[in-house]
Amino acid sequence: MADRSGKFAGDDPFEIVRAWMAEAHESEINDPNAIALSTVDADGLPNARMVLLKDVESDGQGDGAFVFYTNYGSQKGRELDASGKAAFVMHWKSLRRQIRVRGTVSREDGPAADEYFASRSLKSRLGAWASDQSAPLSSRAALVAEVAKVTATKGTNPKRPPFWGGFRISPVEIEFWADGDFRLHNRFRWSRLGRSDPWEIDRLNP
Repeated sequence: MADRSGKFAGDDPFEIVRAWMAEAHESEINDPNAIALSTVDADGLPNARMVLLKDVESDGQGDGAFVFYTNYGSQKGRELDASGKAAFVMHWKSLRRQIRVRGTVSREDGPAADEYFASRSLKSRLGAWASDQSAPLSSRAALVAEVAKVTATKGTNPKRPPFWGGFRISPVEIEFWADGDFRLHNRFRWSRLGRSDPWEIDRLNP
C-alpha cells in the first residue's frame, strides 16, 4: 500500500473527499462543490459541463457514492442513462488540489430526490418545471413566459417533476492530486473492480 500522510491520510476515500471539501468551503469564493462532469454520446464523443455535487454518501467502511441532480431529459441525463458511466473532476485553485472520479451511474429517483427538490428555492423549483433543458429555445422571453405559466399552474409548493431527479456515481476509481514544488505533484489513486471489492492504492508519477 502506498505510504500516505497528511492531507492524503485515511482508510476511507469518501471521508478524505469530505475533508477536502470542508477545507474548500473555507477558501473557495464560489461553488466549492462544483464538478466538471464528463459523459459520452452515442458516437463516443465526450461532453463536459459544470454541475454542483450535492452529496457525498459514505457507509463508513470505504464504500459510498457521489450524488448530483438534473433534468433527466437533458443531454447529460440522456447520455448517463444510455452509458451508465461517468467521470468528473473537482478543482480548487485556492487549495491547489483536485479530485478525479470515474464510475458507474444509477438514478436517485426516490425520497432523497424529493427532499432535495423541496429544499430548493421556489423560483428554482418553478424553473425546473419550465425549462426543457438542452432543447433549442426561441428566445429568453419565451422561457420567461413559460415560467409565468408554470407559476400560475403549479402554485407555491410544486412537487418534483417526473423528468427531474438525481444521479448517483459509484466510483471504481478516485484520484487525489495536490500541487508539489517544481511540478512534482502528489497523486494517489484508489481503484477497485466493483463496489464489493477492496480498494487498491497507488502513488502515481506526477
